[in-house]
Amino acid sequence: MTPKNLLIQEILALKKERNAIILAHNYQPGIIQDLADLTGDSLELSRKAQETDADVIVFCGVHFMAETAAILNPEKIVLLPNPAAGCPMADMITAQDVLRIRREFPGVPIITYVNSSAEVKAESTVCCTSANVNRVVASFSEQNTLYLIPDQNLAQYAARHTDKTLHYWKGYCPVHHGLTASMVEKAKAAHPESIFLAHPECRPEVLDLADIVTSTSGMLRYVRDSAHSAFLIGTEIGILHPMRRDNPHKAFYAVSDRMVCPDMKRTSLEDVLRSLQTLTPQVRVAEDIRVRALQAVERMLSI
Repeated sequence: MTPKNLLIQEILALKKERNAIILAHNYQPGIIQDLADLTGDSLELSRKAQETDADVIVFCGVHFMAETAAILNPEKIVLLPNPAAGCPMADMITAQDVLRIRREFPGVPIITYVNSSAEVKAESTVCCTSANVNRVVASFSEQNTLYLIPDQNLAQYAARHTDKTLHYWKGYCPVHHGLTASMVEKAKAAHPESIFLAHPECRPEVLDLADIVTSTSGMLRYVRDSAHSAFLIGTEIGILHPMRRDNPHKAFYAVSDRMVCPDMKRTSLEDVLRSLQTLTPQVRVAEDIRVRALQAVERMLSI
């Protein structure tokens, strides 16, 4: 038996002993996705964890995702196997920044992308995802002005689908923001038979070149249901693993080999095993922050 298989066996045995569930984001390394009980996007995973009787959640993702799991599952132990796995975009805004926005734009609802810290969520009016941002914006029927944080590209995407005035923070995901129109045009020329799917975190000029603009979960559903046989994927390359695994007769190409998130690739099998052995590092959210952040998430879910 290979060392890798021995590690996996140890993890599975300890997972059962701890009554744990392993969650893996779509951008995680393939071996981590295959090990997980559930894969998906961050909010989807946290909500699914609520439906289980697990005592321990091992979240293979980045810090804000584990925080969201802790917000929704306060009675469970939430572990982030590699504590160095952060999110540059989430780090681009703080709770103090949100308070300054409130002072500058009094009475204006603040819509916060779930890719943000618990403290930022707690100061927000409502949360959104890349899949539901347009519905969340439209839900403010009495307000003509809104403020979206922290992703400028998601905000500009939403602005295309509303007549409201949308102000926004100048944050961004380095992976998606780094994709340029010229890079896309080069990839499309190399794979002219492919449909180009882009994530809303990409720049507006990249979205202009897309055949489909959708979230990671939306991409997975689209390629599964589409009769088309070739796809150019404009998001982090980790998603190519489940696409290829679940659609073996279709072709998938990364729009650029630069679409790699170092933080999403930090988690290893050794990290997962160590985390289960020691029940560390735990991600906790202070109760006063958790309750207010939960309100912002629940407002979104009610929409």
